Amino acid sequence: QVQLVEIGGGLVQAGDSLRLSCTASGRTFTGYGLGWWRQAPGKEREFVASISPIGSMTQYADSVKGRFTVSRDNAKNTLYLQMDRLIRDDTAIYFCAQSFYPQPEKLKQVDYWGQGTQVTVSS
Repeated sequence: QVQLVEIGGGLVQAGDSLRLSCTASGRTFTGYGLGWWRQAPGKEREFVASISPIGSMTQYADSVKGRFTVSRDNAKNTLYLQMDRLIRDDTAIYFCAQSFYPQPEKLKQVDYWGQGTQVTVSS
């Protein structure tokens, strides 16, 4: 059974930074595409960023491009999301995901989800 666990969420002010981490148990991250999604209250879950199995390629939603950076450390079985210059619209529950697709972007491409971590940005 694969379990993904996110940590690093919290309450911050606009302009601050946060780094989310996601670790896996039950399966190594090696060979899998990984990604971050988020879901704000009353909204659908939306794609944030993804990274290919060896970290050579990344993709970002337009709303976070230039502010967020996704990375991974396969030796530590850990996925990261560095979030800089946070804005109120970044407030959401952030989920990490594992996929057989090298750079997942769609919900249906995700095989496993984490339980999510809350990020709240106040102005």
